[in-house]
Amino acid sequence: MSEIILKIAGIELVDLYGEKNSKLNILQAAYPDVKITSRGSSLKISGAKKETQAVKAKVELMVRVLKQEKELSRATVEDMVHGKNPFQSNGYNNLSATTIVHGRDGKPIKARTRNQRLLVELSEKNDVVFAIGPAGTGKTYVAVALAVRALKNRLVKKIILTRPAVEAGENLGFLPGDLKDKVDPYLRPLYDALDDLLEGEKINKFMTERVIEVAPLAFMRGRTLDNAFIILDEAQNTTSMQIKMFLTRLGPNAKCISTGDLTQIDLPRRQRSGLHKALDILGDVEGIGRVFLKAEDVVRHRLVKEIILAYEQDSEQQKIEERNEDKKEVKSEEE
Repeated sequence: MSEIILKIAGIELVDLYGEKNSKLNILQAAYPDVKITSRGSSLKISGAKKETQAVKAKVELMVRVLKQEKELSRATVEDMVHGKNPFQSNGYNNLSATTIVHGRDGKPIKARTRNQRLLVELSEKNDVVFAIGPAGTGKTYVAVALAVRALKNRLVKKIILTRPAVEAGENLGFLPGDLKDKVDPYLRPLYDALDDLLEGEKINKFMTERVIEVAPLAFMRGRTLDNAFIILDEAQNTTSMQIKMFLTRLGPNAKCISTGDLTQIDLPRRQRSGLHKALDILGDVEGIGRVFLKAEDVVRHRLVKEIILAYEQDSEQQKIEERNEDKKEVKSEEE
């Protein structure tokens, strides 16, 4: 038996261990025969010598990442326990390369999970990318960060942010004010992402000069969008004709990311999402990329991941029950 006691200094322990030791638990699950105990700033590792040394190396790597990058995601810890070194180029970008752009006050905006990194890579290689995933996986935020980077690097002349004006199961009724006042509630998530990436004065200047446009999808009809980075958010709420109209607006020097969550479709019942069809028929087209983000990519509150998983399990159970009911009906008709 071997026992190692590590003294942790210079970082917040909750950032290293995670809320309720969630990151430490990932390490513990990977080494079930090793006992990992945290007491204040000390971490005790007990078990067979070879395994305790391995855990010690992982913890020291976690500390290095946290000190250098000022953050340590659960996805990064999972990569570590599976042998991925975030400081080496081995199929993943190194940590410094995950910075997409610097936001307000020089804040580094980074791809924080493997699928977010894949979204960045696909956007660099393709002119059209579909980013599909549940709420909280950062697909819209990363897309807006990529658009801001392209604008700052003068790869495009403008950013166009759009989404269908579909109510999320609620009747908003009469909204007072001019047209901008009426459509802004639908576009608020896009404004929120911009607010984190650019200073308020710069956003206002860009919007006044139409360098940045935020508009409902219906306003895209009849336009040709060239020298632009275009983001279609909430694409699951488009009809087939709408998403076709949108995709055929692209000019010669345009990039596009369409984000959507196929589990939250707010279209009228029995109306198929245009995003479904686009994914079906455009999957083999060269220059179009697809990334599917999952619950493991959630970067909001830790409970969001659990909520998504619970709903996914419920959805699967409902499908099983529906299939069983269909079988019963077929059997009854045959009899």
